[in-house]
Amino acid sequence: MKIVLYCQHVLGIGHFFRSLEICKALKIHEVILVTGGPRVETSLPVNVREIHLPGLMMDSNFKRLFSTNRAKSIHRVKSDRQKIIYNVFEKEAPDLFIVELYPFGRKSFRFEIDPILKGIRKRELPKCRVVCSLRDILVEKEDVLKYERRVVNSLNTYFDALLIHADPDLIKLDETFSSIADISIPLTYTGFVTPKPTPGTRLMLRKKLGIGKDELFVVASAGGGNVGTPLLETVIKAIEYMKMGQNLYLYVFAGPFMDKSDFENLQKLAVKRMQIARFTPDFLSYLAAADLSVSMAGYNTCMNILAAQVPSLIWPFSQNREQRLRAERLSRLKAMDVLDNKDLRPDRLAFLMDKVIARDFRPRVRIDLNGATNTAQWIETWVETYKRLS
Repeated sequence: MKIVLYCQHVLGIGHFFRSLEICKALKIHEVILVTGGPRVETSLPVNVREIHLPGLMMDSNFKRLFSTNRAKSIHRVKSDRQKIIYNVFEKEAPDLFIVELYPFGRKSFRFEIDPILKGIRKRELPKCRVVCSLRDILVEKEDVLKYERRVVNSLNTYFDALLIHADPDLIKLDETFSSIADISIPLTYTGFVTPKPTPGTRLMLRKKLGIGKDELFVVASAGGGNVGTPLLETVIKAIEYMKMGQNLYLYVFAGPFMDKSDFENLQKLAVKRMQIARFTPDFLSYLAAADLSVSMAGYNTCMNILAAQVPSLIWPFSQNREQRLRAERLSRLKAMDVLDNKDLRPDRLAFLMDKVIARDFRPRVRIDLNGATNTAQWIETWVETYKRLS
């Protein structure tokens, strides 16, 4: 089966890596991964070929779309992208089109997505099934009725199925989308999408980094890095206030998109036994090796934390409800502890870090984390069933 998976990340990198994990699970199929944000340096599975569209991003307020290439205007970039993606479908004739987030989000990109959806339905493009790939929680909208009416109409008109990458025992889509009963296409919860640490990773990485059995290892991270600088600055400053600060190693992953000046300031704050980096493709191994994680509360980071079973403190992005709601649900299960803005003082954060480490407890939460495998299996079964019936 040939599959096109469209993923446009506009602020962080979570959407990209969640989609990449699904691509890996679709290992027996040819996958064309169409991306459009800034390039993320990572290796692709052998079954995946990436087509990178001219880059577009959103500002941190999600108000303005801009080109990552300052030499090209928005109008030019949009035109180029629209032609490229349309040509992909004309040339490749995929069996399945997986659209990440849209129409629930990415409305600013409907200029290139809608022509594909309409072309498939009108048979102007080769016959192709269409699936929406959706995360657990939606951000709030100003005109909810208008927004949900548009989403439902698009789903029922152009899509064949909706896959929600969540465990309904933790959160259901109807908690952030009230019109779920109006969706007429099949809807399935796949479980959360995350990789799993390789057995033995904790000991191997600690040995590689030279961290002794009785020494502490803390990992601090900010996802893509567009937000989260205040958290990382506070973590670095908090070490000197910790009871075991002299016996602790700190690795900080600032994110590939953190502003250059902010990243350089973090590096200036670092002292002995601290490492400041932008990114590692082996982030999950660092979490598995750590005694504590301090991070933002994005989908991927939270699920990585659960997969690694690492004690954690998480600071939700405050601009919308998504990270806060996820953090509160996981906190109820005692899977992680939630930080408030008042906790971003070095002495206060040091107290909380000491408190979590002192528990000496690695959380094990019964949540379905097999979302990628479940997604691949569902797609394969669904497509075969459709072929037999058609």
